Amino acid sequence: MDHRTLGSTGYRVTEIGLGTWNIGSDWGDVSDEEGREAIRTALDAGIDFLDTADVYGDGKSERNIGDVLDERDAYDDVTVATKAGRRLDPHEPAGYNAENFEQFVDRSLDNLGVDSLDLLQLHCPPTEVYYQPEVFDALDDLKARGKIDAYGVSVEKVEEALKAIEYPGVESVQIIFNPFRQRPSELFFREAARRDVGVIVRVPLASGLLTGKLDRDTEFPENDHRNYNRDGDAFDVGETFAGVPFEAGLDAVDELRPAVPEGTTMAQFTLQWILSFDAVTTVIPGSTSPEHIEDNVAAADLPPLTADQHHRVAEVYDEYVREHVHHRW
Repeated sequence: MDHRTLGSTGYRVTEIGLGTWNIGSDWGDVSDEEGREAIRTALDAGIDFLDTADVYGDGKSERNIGDVLDERDAYDDVTVATKAGRRLDPHEPAGYNAENFEQFVDRSLDNLGVDSLDLLQLHCPPTEVYYQPEVFDALDDLKARGKIDAYGVSVEKVEEALKAIEYPGVESVQIIFNPFRQRPSELFFREAARRDVGVIVRVPLASGLLTGKLDRDTEFPENDHRNYNRDGDAFDVGETFAGVPFEAGLDAVDELRPAVPEGTTMAQFTLQWILSFDAVTTVIPGSTSPEHIEDNVAAADLPPLTADQHHRVAEVYDEYVREHVHHRW
């Protein structure tokens, strides 16, 4: 699997990483051992970039990563990105301050079993936070004191991404991007490349829609966000099915199927499409299935998509998806 450089951090990371939201919470019941085995599978498949957050299972995801890296003595071989901010209650701009950052970082250091965080990301803060320079001054201070090696942001909106990269200390942006969320490939990708900012793509498979394995009869557990957050009742609706209404997403997937080459899964086709954009550093699909993790990694070595396939993705987006998402994020 090829590596790409994560902006100005100097980290060389695999094109396919592992997102670990689902081994922490909000995707049904996942045991600690299932979570650790998913991480082991990812490392065995060649992945060396793991993304987590302090709120995934209230630290469960971070601890599982720390356990596996410790048992394999692999801390120096893997880049771990975590996030902070969503522990705030209420989740308001004023909470994004130096005192709280210190507490959040210390907790993540303990959970992961490290002395310094490879990459700390603000965890989808309110838009107002991006207009407060003192927030980024506080992150600069944490970096100067050696508690974090680099920092970036995880955003909901392109507007937030563009504002964030005006701060010179921001070295990465995590954003939702897939065939159902194409707006980042316009201005933001150009600006990220121009400023040498790494791009981490999350929700690449639109919460499973772009695996092609969901249908109108699919039922989700009560504690799965694809059940309780379809209308944005718990957090930004864009995190669930990439903000596309479930039925419209299924229709769009049906229209995409003929473009997927024989022997390639819909998920692999989607990951290939994302990686065809040079501004993307790494994409972080999440799964607890060893088979799915290995299939995702294999996508990086498949032949590139053709011009006709790219054209079909654009057509389906325009006809079935654009009206639901393009203006919102």
